[in-house]
Amino acid sequence: MAFTTTNPADGISLRRYPLLSDDAVDEALAKARLAQTRWRRLSPGKRAEHVAVLPRHLRGRMRHLAEVMAIEMGKPLGEAAAEVEKCALGCEFYGERGPGFLEDQIVDTGAHRSYVTFQPLGLVLAIMPWNFPLWQVVRACVPALIAGNGILLKHAPNVPMCALELVELFKAAGFPDGIFTNLFVDVEATGSLIRDERVQAVTLTGSTRAGRQVAALAGSRIKSCVLELGGSDPYVVLEDADLPRTVEACVTGRMINGGQSCIAAKRMIVHDAVADEFTEAVVARMAAVRVGDPMAEHTDVGPLAREDLRDHLAAQVERSIEAGATCLLGGRVPDVPGWYYPATALTDVAPGMPAYDEELFGPVACIIRAGSEQEALRIANDTAYGLGAAVFTRDLERGERIARTGIEAGSCFVNDFVKSDPRLPFGGIKSSGFGRELADFGIREFVNVKTVRIER
Repeated sequence: MAFTTTNPADGISLRRYPLLSDDAVDEALAKARLAQTRWRRLSPGKRAEHVAVLPRHLRGRMRHLAEVMAIEMGKPLGEAAAEVEKCALGCEFYGERGPGFLEDQIVDTGAHRSYVTFQPLGLVLAIMPWNFPLWQVVRACVPALIAGNGILLKHAPNVPMCALELVELFKAAGFPDGIFTNLFVDVEATGSLIRDERVQAVTLTGSTRAGRQVAALAGSRIKSCVLELGGSDPYVVLEDADLPRTVEACVTGRMINGGQSCIAAKRMIVHDAVADEFTEAVVARMAAVRVGDPMAEHTDVGPLAREDLRDHLAAQVERSIEAGATCLLGGRVPDVPGWYYPATALTDVAPGMPAYDEELFGPVACIIRAGSEQEALRIANDTAYGLGAAVFTRDLERGERIARTGIEAGSCFVNDFVKSDPRLPFGGIKSSGFGRELADFGIREFVNVKTVRIER
């Protein structure tokens, strides 16, 4: 096995990167551990100074980084550039706010002095996905670095160039050698890393299956763990929704990154009163989406990232149709080079179908009718997942009530599609994982929340 760059637009493999030997991994771990012992001695403010330099290098390499993402996982250039900019904004946020999130918290206990301090844990293993190959790493690793930890990056095997670009970015920003270490290792070696006593914590963004395995292994070694896993996000469209705005938000939320997002709009649950009009508009809007070469400037959706992922999605759609779903758009693998899949819309989606029960990772909208708000919320919560959700209504009080208490998810947006934001915590419940990234919650995931009490 090797990490391989394969262009999903034509299926041609461009470059292979061999796996590290056990000795090379051990040497990298020793170097990272030494770097972290020095890094932790710096103040959070000094660490944040390095983070504050990253935006300049990200924006300076924006076109190049966008092209690398397009070549490795099929992200259209416009979306790829937007991902680079989001990384820059995230770094600016933590460069400015991160040290404040780590300030001691004074507590009046009657002692001479007592406070809570946030101290680094050590080395954090970051097991990262291919779908947002820069942003996922930045949002997980930058807060941990400001907190004084070191990072061991185990990136997805199909985006090795992105992993190496990240190493270069951190090096250009002046981070000490060894504090951010890329490791080309397989699943077995990843398990060994989790078991290694020099690794103190693990963060994973990936499938629920991978999350269970990582959580079990980390738990067996009593190590901190953050899991950001899959989702089957419900978008509840009520009878009083602003339909043109709602349709645009739902289609955008479904089609971003070719639908390859854990927080994509996967199940559109629509009140009967507006279901026909909504469905017609969604199908028309999705039919206008331009699927094509990710290197072309006007492409909306590129190919799926890997052939096996495309084939799995196609099989899920086919099984759903066989079980009674109606395909109004797309639904067939095109006879062209590359791993393309068309914008697809399914209705008559019901329990027992993959389109209802499973996560569909691609440009497939599933429209489900509901006769009332109560039924819509029941359907929304009828899932093993709980990552993101949205509700659309002109009644903001109603929308807020539903978002706050009606839908089981880590995030719920009203009249907008779900997205991550450095200023807000991000994560899920149920089979979508546990722990939080971003905001002050994220930076405190990998710290020792330490009580200090002093008496005269």
